[in-house]
Amino acid sequence: MDDGGVAGPHAPPPTIRPLHQDDFREVTAIERASFATPWPEQTFLNLLRRSNACLLSAVDSDQRVLGYAAIWFSHGEGELGNLAVDPAARCTGVGSLLLKAILREGRTREARQIFLEVRETNLNAQSLYERHGFELVGRRENYYESPVEDALVLRCLLIR
Repeated sequence: MDDGGVAGPHAPPPTIRPLHQDDFREVTAIERASFATPWPEQTFLNLLRRSNACLLSAVDSDQRVLGYAAIWFSHGEGELGNLAVDPAARCTGVGSLLLKAILREGRTREARQIFLEVRETNLNAQSLYERHGFELVGRRENYYESPVEDALVLRCLLIR
């Protein structure tokens, strides 16, 4: 079976580090493979310039981007705007590593809670978020396009 370049059982685990502008080519490729309406490169660039935003990447030992996450903070809350994993690296723990790093960042910034939206049919993502303490708190009707679909609003309380 081809692993698409993902680390084998004896390879070191991915490293979480800040996302760099040099990562954009790989990030936008993962973005296009992951979302019907992908963010343009300019969105990532704009977020990199914001002091209230945090962009992280999971990289292998060759510094190849396996996944990334983007979150921003305001008034004690975080909004996880984007989390994606290269299709070849899915179901290997990369998403969990990124989500744990995002939750640590939220605590470091003293956020009380983090919100996100997820497609109602994206059961894999919902399962990941639930395993890390997110719970359903709302629904946004017809939030997504291509196809039109509701978003589930999830929240993780960081301070209980």
